[in-house]
Amino acid sequence: MDEAAHLSARLEAALLREVAEQYRHLALAYFKGALKLPQFELVTSRARLGRWIPDTRIIELSRPLVLEQPWGIVVEVLKHEMAHQYVAEILGEHGESAHGPRFRAVCEKLGIDAAASGMPVPSSGAAHSEHGKVGERIARLLALAESPNVHEAEAAMAAAQRLLLKHNIELRSTRAAQGYAWNHLGEPTGRTTEAERVLSLIISKHFFVEAIWVPVYRASLGKRGSVLEICGSPENVEIAEYVHGYLVQTAARLWMEHKVEQGIFSNRDRRTFLAGVMSGMSEKLAREAKQSESAGLVWIADGDLEDFFRRRHPHVRHIRYAGQRRTDAYAHGREAGKKIVIHKGVKGSAEQRGHLLGPRR
Repeated sequence: MDEAAHLSARLEAALLREVAEQYRHLALAYFKGALKLPQFELVTSRARLGRWIPDTRIIELSRPLVLEQPWGIVVEVLKHEMAHQYVAEILGEHGESAHGPRFRAVCEKLGIDAAASGMPVPSSGAAHSEHGKVGERIARLLALAESPNVHEAEAAMAAAQRLLLKHNIELRSTRAAQGYAWNHLGEPTGRTTEAERVLSLIISKHFFVEAIWVPVYRASLGKRGSVLEICGSPENVEIAEYVHGYLVQTAARLWMEHKVEQGIFSNRDRRTFLAGVMSGMSEKLAREAKQSESAGLVWIADGDLEDFFRRRHPHVRHIRYAGQRRTDAYAHGREAGKKIVIHKGVKGSAEQRGHLLGPRR
């Protein structure tokens, strides 16, 4: 049997309850509570990701979709079908085609993917041709950051960051025309550690994206979790994705090296050490940002990106967390983090992601 078509009765019931709960959240956040809860069904079709059936008030979702794709993609499909429901039941529109002007207007207002077919891709708009040239220059500078000479490596990294800052400042006026993208970074986790939270702050503060932890559901496990979502221009999302993966891998490597150097055999202090690594990296980037500011390169928040972000997340809560204990492990990690130099590879992760294919919706 196709694994994607199989789910135990217990897990399928839990999944449908989670879909209903997600629907309630979206109905309040996007549609002001105007929509009434329909029925939900999982169907085996791969040709159609989802469908709103007005006569029976059913929203169908593809079973392969919910089992094979990240939860963020499932939510995008659900929002698309809810927009169909809104046009039919609230606006009372039954005459125009399913993806007609009123439907597209609703999707545009709420930041919902209005495409009639294809997997919802985490992007909007087209990349600017000039970005390719700047991206290549940044990649070359990051390649120089692999120099065994620490001073040369750090100088190259600083130059890459200044170039990225200058590029974003120059394109501020045309950013909205290019469009924005979103993506989920890393694997969903049941508990967000301090290291992960500090890393999300690094990404949002220094790499020109908005970042937010969003809830997700892991259908095959029947468990909830959270994952980091970033929003920004396509090129900035790509760079931030690379930096995120690089720092996660580098921090893990530094912990293994620390264990060997200190003769440590357990992972008891691993999370504390990783939090220190990210804190040290954050301090280093903050110093470099001040140097850029003193050179006259000052970043002003992108209002159009903020609008895009708010459409995707109408209600955002800010929560304070207690940090790790400031032990020797934290101090060692902090010093190691200050020495990290981000090397080349911006293009690698994006090319390896592949492309989502496009059944109908």
